[in-house]
Amino acid sequence: MFIHLGGDVMVSSKEVIAIFDLKMKEAADSTQEFLKVAEEEGFVVVVDENESKSFVVTNRKVYFSPISSLTLKKRAGFLEDLDER
Repeated sequence: MFIHLGGDVMVSSKEVIAIFDLKMKEAADSTQEFLKVAEEEGFVVVVDENESKSFVVTNRKVYFSPISSLTLKKRAGFLEDLDER
Protein backbone atom coordinates (compact mmCIF):
# COMPACT_ATOMS: atom_id res chain seq x y z
CA MET A 1 0.00 0.00 0.00
CA PHE A 2 1.16 3.54 -0.72
CA ILE A 3 0.51 6.69 1.28
CA HIS A 4 -0.01 10.00 -0.52
CA LEU A 5 1.95 12.70 1.33
CA GLY A 6 0.77 15.61 -0.80
CA GLY A 7 1.72 16.99 -4.18
CA ASP A 8 2.97 14.15 -6.31
CA VAL A 9 4.76 12.35 -3.45
CA MET A 10 3.81 8.84 -2.42
CA VAL A 11 5.70 6.39 -0.22
CA SER A 12 5.24 2.73 0.49
CA SER A 13 3.61 2.15 3.86
CA LYS A 14 6.23 -0.54 4.48
CA GLU A 15 8.94 2.16 4.48
CA VAL A 16 7.19 4.34 7.08
CA ILE A 17 8.81 4.31 10.50
CA ALA A 18 6.80 7.11 12.12
CA ILE A 19 4.37 9.94 11.40
CA PHE A 20 4.62 13.05 13.58
CA ASP A 21 2.71 16.28 14.00
CA LEU A 22 4.98 19.21 13.15
CA LYS A 23 4.65 20.43 16.76
CA MET A 24 6.83 17.45 17.76
CA LYS A 25 9.70 19.13 15.92
CA GLU A 26 10.01 21.54 18.84
CA ALA A 27 9.14 19.05 21.61
CA ALA A 28 12.48 17.38 22.27
CA ASP A 29 16.10 18.29 21.70
CA SER A 30 16.73 14.81 20.29
CA THR A 31 14.02 15.34 17.65
CA GLN A 32 15.49 18.68 16.67
CA GLU A 33 18.95 17.15 16.42
CA PHE A 34 17.67 14.22 14.33
CA LEU A 35 15.95 16.58 11.87
CA LYS A 36 19.00 18.84 11.70
CA VAL A 37 21.30 15.92 10.84
CA ALA A 38 18.78 14.55 8.31
CA GLU A 39 18.69 17.93 6.59
CA GLU A 40 22.48 18.28 6.59
CA GLU A 41 22.83 14.82 5.07
CA GLY A 42 20.28 15.58 2.34
CA PHE A 43 17.55 13.24 3.57
CA VAL A 44 14.82 15.87 3.99
CA VAL A 45 12.13 16.34 1.35
CA VAL A 46 9.70 19.24 1.67
CA VAL A 47 6.53 18.30 -0.22
CA ASP A 48 4.97 21.79 -0.18
CA GLU A 49 7.14 24.86 0.38
CA ASN A 50 4.15 26.91 1.55
CA GLU A 51 2.98 24.83 4.49
CA SER A 52 3.95 21.75 6.47
CA LYS A 53 1.70 20.17 9.07
CA SER A 54 3.54 16.91 9.70
CA PHE A 55 6.71 15.00 9.04
CA VAL A 56 7.05 11.38 8.05
CA VAL A 57 10.17 9.38 8.83
CA THR A 58 10.88 6.54 6.42
CA ASN A 59 13.83 4.22 6.14
CA ARG A 60 15.20 6.45 3.34
CA LYS A 61 14.02 10.03 3.83
CA VAL A 62 12.19 12.47 6.09
CA TYR A 63 9.22 14.09 4.36
CA PHE A 64 7.60 17.34 5.50
CA SER A 65 3.97 17.10 4.40
CA PRO A 66 1.15 19.65 4.11
CA ILE A 67 -1.27 16.93 5.26
CA SER A 68 -2.03 16.53 8.96
CA SER A 69 -0.49 13.64 10.86
CA LEU A 70 -3.95 12.32 11.77
CA THR A 71 -4.99 12.15 8.10
CA LEU A 72 -1.73 10.45 7.14
CA LYS A 73 -2.12 7.90 9.94
CA LYS A 74 -5.64 7.12 8.72
CA ARG A 75 -4.35 6.70 5.17
CA ALA A 76 -1.64 4.38 6.41
CA GLY A 77 -4.11 2.28 8.36
CA PHE A 78 -2.24 2.86 11.63
CA LEU A 79 -5.37 3.85 13.53
CA GLU A 80 -7.30 0.78 12.40
CA ASP A 81 -4.43 -1.42 13.56
CA LEU A 82 -4.52 0.24 16.99
CA ASP A 83 -8.29 -0.19 17.28
CA GLU A 84 -8.01 -3.93 16.66
CA ARG A 85 -5.65 -4.47 19.60
